[in-house]
Amino acid sequence: MGDLTHLQEDLKRLGLHTMATVVGTEVDKAIKSQASYTAFLERLVEEELVAKADRSINARIAKAGFPAIRTLDAFDFGFQPGLAVAVVKELAGLDFLDRAENICAVGPPGTGKSHLLIGLAIKACEARKRVLFTHAPTLLDHLVACTVDGSLGRRLRDLQRLDFLVVDELGYMPMDSRRADLFFQLVSARYEQGSIGVTTNKPFDQWGQVFGGDDVIATAILDRLLHHSHILVTTGPSYRMKDKVAHLKTAACGDAANGKPK
Repeated sequence: MGDLTHLQEDLKRLGLHTMATVVGTEVDKAIKSQASYTAFLERLVEEELVAKADRSINARIAKAGFPAIRTLDAFDFGFQPGLAVAVVKELAGLDFLDRAENICAVGPPGTGKSHLLIGLAIKACEARKRVLFTHAPTLLDHLVACTVDGSLGRRLRDLQRLDFLVVDELGYMPMDSRRADLFFQLVSARYEQGSIGVTTNKPFDQWGQVFGGDDVIATAILDRLLHHSHILVTTGPSYRMKDKVAHLKTAACGDAANGKPK
């Protein structure tokens, strides 16, 4: 056991922590199966590589800034019967990133838009892509601050290098002309360079309202955003409210059965 302990300590010093953890178990397995030295070493290296890949993916997910972890596997397509499952699965293959195509998820609040984009963005993290998830007001406030300290150009270049930039909740709050111009600069910088994902509660013909009543800049943004894009439309009531609505209906039926006023 002394030799094994010494080996584990050396592996840790080399930064091979997973190998240090599993080496004892793998030694026992190799003895029982009479595995060759090469097969034993290959198994140890495989364990380290898998763990390193997992750490890399977890780091990318943490760095992306998701408000919550939402996977495509957990998405309730039954709540959105009008949404083509085949289209979402095709997007999950991530070919759209290679083509620098955009995704716009449009629909009322609570209908799964953010869940879909987070799910696709997590897929991108798993493929070791550079991803950032941000809310529109947060992003634009940050860009305004960059204009003040003179770092806007550098920040736009940083955002341009991302493989997938997801801007959530565009349209929930109207922008002033400065923020509208900054969003136009961002979309222009990423046009045909990298994919943008947008969730919005506003149909495209109302985007002039989003950008401070400026139909001209709204048209210019849409022209670039929709040129190479996939549109996901969600409909219906809020998924977050479905259980509460069902509870209220049940309570109302119970009151009616007991002769209580509604």
